[in-house]
Amino acid sequence: MTEQITQPEVKSLPRIGSKAPQFEAVTTHGKLKLEDYKGSWLVLFSHPADFTPVCTTEFIGFQNIYPQLREMNTELLGLSIDSVHSHIAWVRNIEQNWGVKIEFPVIADLSMDVAGKFGMIMPEESSTEASRAVFVMDPEQVVRAIIYYPLSTGRNMDEILRLITALQTTDEHGVATPADWKKGDRVIVPPSATQEGAAERMNDESLECKDFYFCTKELK
Repeated sequence: MTEQITQPEVKSLPRIGSKAPQFEAVTTHGKLKLEDYKGSWLVLFSHPADFTPVCTTEFIGFQNIYPQLREMNTELLGLSIDSVHSHIAWVRNIEQNWGVKIEFPVIADLSMDVAGKFGMIMPEESSTEASRAVFVMDPEQVVRAIIYYPLSTGRNMDEILRLITALQTTDEHGVATPADWKKGDRVIVPPSATQEGAAERMNDESLECKDFYFCTKELK
């Protein structure tokens, strides 16, 4: 008879713009709290299982972008429903076989407490493995972006870098970023809320306007 695994009851899941749920967890770097990351951006990501091929490529990918993320005041924190001993053995295996040392911590979430709080379990896909979820939190620990991938599809590291760059650009300059935007591209200026402002912006030489609601500019 198959043992049923009960997921922790969750009253509400985090949404974009909401405060991230607090937690304390055992990791490969010892016990860590979400509060430990206050003041920096954080990418919390889950993977289905240790010692699996897609997850291995992702961990190598995350480690490859980790130095760039840290330059952007951004930390990485992994998670799966595996033991800390499994995590340690796996990251050692990655270093031995691929020559890549995993420097960021990985949560051992055997109780599924953190995965439950963040909605990382998709019962229709698997009730015992976390999905490939990505939660981006700002220095105030507000959830700024959420991405989900199916178990079969590895994540795109360039997109994660692009996303965080775009969010930080929005915060610093009060602008929006268009489709496929990358650093150095023109940004979108929020539309005016008044007729007078709309008319003024059409004559603003620092802007390139297709119409009053669609103006872009270069960032200096």
